[in-house]
Amino acid sequence: MDDLLRDFLTESEENLAKLDNDLVALEQRPGEVALLNSIFRTIHTIKGTCGFIGLSRLEGVAHAAENVLDALRSQRLAVQSEVIGDVLTAVDCIKAILQHLEQTETEPEGEDGALIARLEAWLGGGAQPQPAADVPPAPSDEDIARARAAARKVTPIRSATVPPPDVVAAERSATASTPGSSAPAPEAAGRKVPWDGVERRKRPDDEGVSTGGDGSLRVGLVLLDQLMNLVGELALSRNQLLQLIGAQEDSAFAKPVQHLNRVTTDLLEAVMKTRMQPIGNAWTKLPRIIRDLAQASGKQIALECYGAETELDRQILQAIGDPLTHMIRNSADHGIEAPAVRRASGKPAGGTIRLSARHEGGHVVIEIADDGAGIDPARIRRKAIERGLVRADAAEQIPDSQVLRFIFEPGFSTAEQITNISGRGVGMDVVRSNIEAIGGTVDLSSQVGVGTTIRVKIPLTLAIISALLVGTAGETFAVPQIGVVELVRLTEEQHHQVQVVHGAEFYRLRDTLLPLVRLDALLKVQKAAPVGDSSIVVCQVGESRFGLVVDEVFDTQEIVVKPVGRLVKHLGAYAGCTITGDGRVIMILDTTGIGTMAHIASRASEGEAAAAAAARALTLVDADATESVLLFDAGFPALQAVPLSRVARLEEFPQHMFEQADGHVLVQYRGSLIPILPAHPAMDVMARDPRPIIVFTDEDRTMGLAVDEIRDIVADTIHLERTATRAGLLGVSVIAGRAAEVIDIEYFLREAFGMDGESAALGPVPSASDRIAA
Repeated sequence: MDDLLRDFLTESEENLAKLDNDLVALEQRPGEVALLNSIFRTIHTIKGTCGFIGLSRLEGVAHAAENVLDALRSQRLAVQSEVIGDVLTAVDCIKAILQHLEQTETEPEGEDGALIARLEAWLGGGAQPQPAADVPPAPSDEDIARARAAARKVTPIRSATVPPPDVVAAERSATASTPGSSAPAPEAAGRKVPWDGVERRKRPDDEGVSTGGDGSLRVGLVLLDQLMNLVGELALSRNQLLQLIGAQEDSAFAKPVQHLNRVTTDLLEAVMKTRMQPIGNAWTKLPRIIRDLAQASGKQIALECYGAETELDRQILQAIGDPLTHMIRNSADHGIEAPAVRRASGKPAGGTIRLSARHEGGHVVIEIADDGAGIDPARIRRKAIERGLVRADAAEQIPDSQVLRFIFEPGFSTAEQITNISGRGVGMDVVRSNIEAIGGTVDLSSQVGVGTTIRVKIPLTLAIISALLVGTAGETFAVPQIGVVELVRLTEEQHHQVQVVHGAEFYRLRDTLLPLVRLDALLKVQKAAPVGDSSIVVCQVGESRFGLVVDEVFDTQEIVVKPVGRLVKHLGAYAGCTITGDGRVIMILDTTGIGTMAHIASRASEGEAAAAAAARALTLVDADATESVLLFDAGFPALQAVPLSRVARLEEFPQHMFEQADGHVLVQYRGSLIPILPAHPAMDVMARDPRPIIVFTDEDRTMGLAVDEIRDIVADTIHLERTATRAGLLGVSVIAGRAAEVIDIEYFLREAFGMDGESAALGPVPSASDRIAA
């Protein structure tokens, strides 16, 4: 590609990136002359340079848009939505032509006569107007020099735009001749003003700005990435030297290495700053999106942006572009109501979407809040049932806060019809997957009639992170500290605190049950010998926590994240790899992937329903109330528990009393034939003589539950720490200092009598004469 064409494309791409926002801001503030002059200068530069290169089609569209903008500057034409819309259409056309130019180095074929005619119609009679006297038809030497100075694929570290002298003079003239164009009053001290999507830069002729020095520098992205890689290698060598010096006493190289450590750290921070960009760069297209959506839907929507100066790593910034677009579109389409609906509910006709960003504990927190209709949980439940995500009976038991999670399911949408804006169910699942891919989390809260808030928490950078080095089965792994909550030492004497529930291990941590994941078992690595003491790394994944059991915990280091090879790229347990101080390559663990593999990060909706049903089934007046609890064995690793208030009687039936009929075990008990169900699926009820039986009565239904042994009756509080995954359980609770599984009595009653609650086995045993008569 010709150097001049490449430089032109690079500068045009940068100018057009902010032109959309400038035009949207001009539509909202038509009296801002400086903004109008900036827009005119951008279009004029593009038109002049493409005329010099010989891009006739592009020059025609840019020239027509320039004439309209000149009419706005001279106040021969008033700023209005229709005019701005046509200019935006011209900008879109220019972008399409530039994109084709970048791919093929030639202008695309096509006719722009209709668009040019529509633009010329604003000038009166469709006649081709002459360009303004203060605007030369050919590019100036300064235009061409500035185009040649740009580099392809660059990121600006600091920008300083120097307009052509003729345009500066025109701006001065327009400013001086515009009534009421005095400078706006400064904002009050401490007042926080929302960012409007327009980046304002002082011109060289502005008062107090020095023009003697060069205030900008452009560095290619390839060079930045290469510099980052070299500094990463330097940091790895630094770690190796520190490890070697640490193994020696009174080394003559100790002080030089310490100085090298400090210099390397400072250099690392400086290079990281070159990769940091304000998050406002990812917001530049949002005002245009909101404007177009408002125009298409007939809504009145205002976008307020706060914290645009919050800085992020360029890699993170690129990753959040699509999620931000999806969330803003959802807020505008699903959240904000039509003006008539808002007025009827006592709200202003115009809705507001508030986008904010801030630093918080090594993370960046982004919030998208709207004052719209909110999300109706009942509507989400209906859609979830229709799509088969949850059973109808279970859906009613799920708390409203948990119902909102269905929005992040693939293909889930509440839109009644598919439009060009929404309805296909593609959006929020993309948001969650993209955010989780960079180690972030997404939370959603909503109140019907008030609005919805989406909270995204993402790391500052992915290039160099602080990590905890751990060891298991002789291998060393790195755990990103961003997801580590605390460390717990598990001595050999404390192994009794690890309890097995539902076939999974749990650790009792401050009266809560912490799910455990043994790293050696998950990765299928063999230990040479049993390890006495171990450590638990408590990890946070979204709203869930789990404990990662490792053999050793070494120390923390700043590590350089390297991508994993293609052979292990599909493994969800790894986020990357790094090189340690002694030259070894170790894997970086992905706590989110480990949580997913261990079925901890995601909880089934029916499990949430069981937890809600458990609260009603226990019928506790006070959550801290103490009641009598029956503990028994049933062949499971954990004790089984049931509130004593639900037990009718405790019996022991001899073997000869059990009868089998219709595939059930039955007992004649107090004039009725009651079914006997085993508490464990593998239990042979008639194998023990006598067999302990717990008798339950619910209205007119009576059944017996066969158990192995009645252990105890204790006074304690039943508080479910974890929902159940096995049928017949409500959940797990700490009772009398041990983890116990609380059984679901309703489940066994349904198994015995069916869903309708009726059974032929229930009722008085008919006599022989009654049976013969029947």
